[in-house]
Amino acid sequence: MSYANGDATNSRRIGRQQSSASASLAMRQNSVTPSRKKKDAWWRSRWCCPCLRARSSEEEVLDKLTDGKKDEEGDKEEVELNDMMLIVKKIDLMKKKKEENKITHHTNEYDYDELIVRRGQPFDMKLQFNRPYNPETDQIFLELQTGKHYPQVTKGTLIIVPLVEEHNRMEWGAKVTQASGNHVTLSVNSSPEAVIGKFQLSVRTRGPGGELKTPSAPENSIYILFNPWCEKDSVFLDNEEWRKEYVLNETGMIYYGTEFQIGARTWNFAQFSKGVLDACLYVLEKGGMPASGSKDSVSTARVISAMVNSPDDDGVLEGNWSGDYSDGTSPTSWVGSEDILLQYHKTRKPVCYGQCWVFSGVTTTVLRCLGIPSRSVTNFSSAHDTDVSLTMDIFFDENMKSLEDMNYDSVWNFHVWNDCWMARPDLPPGYGGWQAVDATPQETSSGTYCCGPASILAIRNGLVFLKHDTPFIFAEVNSDKIYWQRQADGTFKKLFIEKKAIGHKISTKAVASNEREDITSLYKHPEGSEEERIAVETASKYGNKPSIYIDSDMPSDVGIEVQTDEKTTMGSDVVLCVGLTNKSNEQRFVTLFINTAMMYYTGVLKESFRKEEKAVQLSPYEEARVEMVIKYAEYHEELIDQAAMMFTISGRVQETGQLLATQQTFRLRTPDLEIIPIGGAVVGQEMRAKISFVNPLPKTLTGVYFRVEGPGLHKPNIVQVGDVARGATVTITQTFVPVKPGPRKLIASLDSRQLTQVHGVAEVDVKE
Repeated sequence: MSYANGDATNSRRIGRQQSSASASLAMRQNSVTPSRKKKDAWWRSRWCCPCLRARSSEEEVLDKLTDGKKDEEGDKEEVELNDMMLIVKKIDLMKKKKEENKITHHTNEYDYDELIVRRGQPFDMKLQFNRPYNPETDQIFLELQTGKHYPQVTKGTLIIVPLVEEHNRMEWGAKVTQASGNHVTLSVNSSPEAVIGKFQLSVRTRGPGGELKTPSAPENSIYILFNPWCEKDSVFLDNEEWRKEYVLNETGMIYYGTEFQIGARTWNFAQFSKGVLDACLYVLEKGGMPASGSKDSVSTARVISAMVNSPDDDGVLEGNWSGDYSDGTSPTSWVGSEDILLQYHKTRKPVCYGQCWVFSGVTTTVLRCLGIPSRSVTNFSSAHDTDVSLTMDIFFDENMKSLEDMNYDSVWNFHVWNDCWMARPDLPPGYGGWQAVDATPQETSSGTYCCGPASILAIRNGLVFLKHDTPFIFAEVNSDKIYWQRQADGTFKKLFIEKKAIGHKISTKAVASNEREDITSLYKHPEGSEEERIAVETASKYGNKPSIYIDSDMPSDVGIEVQTDEKTTMGSDVVLCVGLTNKSNEQRFVTLFINTAMMYYTGVLKESFRKEEKAVQLSPYEEARVEMVIKYAEYHEELIDQAAMMFTISGRVQETGQLLATQQTFRLRTPDLEIIPIGGAVVGQEMRAKISFVNPLPKTLTGVYFRVEGPGLHKPNIVQVGDVARGATVTITQTFVPVKPGPRKLIASLDSRQLTQVHGVAEVDVKE
């Protein structure tokens, strides 16, 4: 873009302002000709601040009287001043995807024309002037500003970048690396503590003829991101394979189900798609974060955890666990974050609807897009502690029947949140690294629905007094289940403590593969180890039942174990097997109560649909099995999201009074979609993919639709199918044109009122 346009009058106004102009030029300024008045007005309108742009009525009259006339003496003067000024005619930010700036800053995948750089790392730019740059008499400054409010140097929202001889890694500076003719190449270093956001760039020059500043132009905007490649950045990650996975990977796996039956779905994070970066920056702005605050990765992650949900701030996603999604999109239907973020940025209203894996998927997108390493993490048998006791409390009446109106704590089949990588200067040394952040709205933190970042090392060791929200996440992964019985006087007696019920098979996608990585050992010591018990008891001292672990021994000569067939598919009968073991040398008589209810994956129970009472006699050292079969016809009308059941088994040993209680979650398997790419995949060439599905239910599916997308392959698309009869096969063909080379993933999901959580993925290797 040209900033001179060949109009010499631009230089003359600056000449009038500078006392350094020659005396003869100063004299001419006192007798300005009409034509010069007219050109001066144009100069003000383009280059000056608003306070200098006002024109007097005398100037306007002179313009009318002298329209079309020229002042030869004034033109000559303007040429002289033009030679003295250093005028920027063109700015080249070297921002094409294949140019060094985007390649070295690892931003070439962003589908943006603007320059995107990571802080704490130099980038190059070229300037073209009206004449050669003279370092003896000329000065060059860069100015960058961001934020809606008045930019300030002290807040980092106005940055003045001077020319320097050598870069200081901690400071802004521009170094001339090449000067040839009217062209100058600059190497610009940014501070590793710079504010994150979109900056407007101006170039200020100062020479013998005066000072000049270019206006900021949209095409010269610069996005600045966090930099995991920079040792001085708070999000520095010293592992290239991890950076590729946790910053640059556009797709990932999110796990769900139960600890015995772990399902996986592919998620399109789409952090590089057009418009997503602007949407992520809008999320920070909407969250009330001042532009100056975004330099801090801890504060940024906390705002994101608050803004991805909507209850108290009209954030990105509205949660819905009711089963009725008729006025929005079912949470199980989403396969990526792009549609969600772009819709939110466009409408400025929460998108309907999300549940924990959707909240986590969007959080991963926002964090990675801004440059903070992140991953989605799934915890199976995840506790929701409602009273800060750091225990899961389950209450029974005198007859060992569950007191549902008192059982506020719940154990989710699974819960998905995020880990993000950063230093923690606000904590004692050693607690940086992976931090847990949870965007699903469960409990408020300091009056806001947000959670984290909490140091995983602090969680592991039970140091729940370290911020942020460490007690809540500790309870999710390592609290004990404590069973209580109501006594005749209305008080409750502690029956026993189940120590290994919470926090199993904590999972995330492995680096550089699609395998599941178990990271339970990062969150907790081995179950039952002395270190793990110390962590639990340390944490409990900061809960509302600090003496809970005193005198906790209970009689236990009868053991109980529950088993289900985790391969059971939707539409099949469910078999529950309860095993009892008499560990004594005397006979035991046990009365069992078995309660069956459909359960949301969050641990909230739908009304029980089957209850049974069983009497079991055990000889000394005998093992016995009690079996219960639930027919499909019995449960299909009760089905809700995730097709999960909760079995609550309790009982009493007649001879000793020993009380038995345990719970078991179970989920029916759902089928996968089959995705078959057809033909070769080449950038810019049309290709197809066939997506097939077989209805496994003995009933018709209604309102069936597919959702298909893939980063670099296929923009998000919805295909309505309608009804699918029992046992029927439905096949759709999608046509698309790949736009990026390399290994890509095509992701699809199917949704209907009767069947959800059906999805599939295909690998596509795209050639250039």
